[in-house]
Amino acid sequence: MRKVPFVQGEYYHIYNRGVDKRAIFGDIFDVLRFYQSMEEFNVIEPIGSIYENRFNKKDKTKLGRETSKSGKLVDIVAYCLNPNHFHLILIPLVENGISEFMKRLSGGYTKFFNIKYKRSGALFQGNFKDVHIDTDEYLMYVSAYVNLNNRVHKPLGRETSKFKLMKSSWNEYMNTKIIKDKKGDNKLSGNPNDICQKDIILERFDDIRDYKKFAESALQSILKRRYEMDTLE
Repeated sequence: MRKVPFVQGEYYHIYNRGVDKRAIFGDIFDVLRFYQSMEEFNVIEPIGSIYENRFNKKDKTKLGRETSKSGKLVDIVAYCLNPNHFHLILIPLVENGISEFMKRLSGGYTKFFNIKYKRSGALFQGNFKDVHIDTDEYLMYVSAYVNLNNRVHKPLGRETSKFKLMKSSWNEYMNTKIIKDKKGDNKLSGNPNDICQKDIILERFDDIRDYKKFAESALQSILKRRYEMDTLE
């Protein structure tokens, strides 16, 4: 149990990695399964397993509801799935929303992974870690860090097979248009199937290219600091 409960409507950077730093994705299908879990487990009413939910969707009268109409546990602002760890920015929408979401996500994916690779035991390194994002400036910085986290860990900018096993919300952000409404306010137009709530980030910019410039500049600062720390060590 956390000593300080998550506060509904606040922003949190959530992350975890494989136990003993092991890979948590064996192939691209594992990455897509984790992504699917992020989407399907994010409902207030439990769905059981993804396998069970597949049949619930076909039989819309089962349990008297459609899963898609159930309220969400969290809003996902950004994510990055890397070969041996993940990063999320989440907003809890209900009491214990983050804790319940992460319990389902980690537990469901671990069960899938262990069955597929004929293993047993924990897949992730203990409980997930969390950092409260308590200022607008920090939120903007963390959004860039999470969206581009795969580039942070790519060695010297080289492409390797394991670094292709990743997926981030960067494409969701880059494929979103920022449009001025009649009142002059910024509104977003993107793919309705996107899972991220990008408004709080992108409505601060007049053009998606402005956010791209900001995020890539922030990334360069991150990489510079990492290089300086490695040099000192």
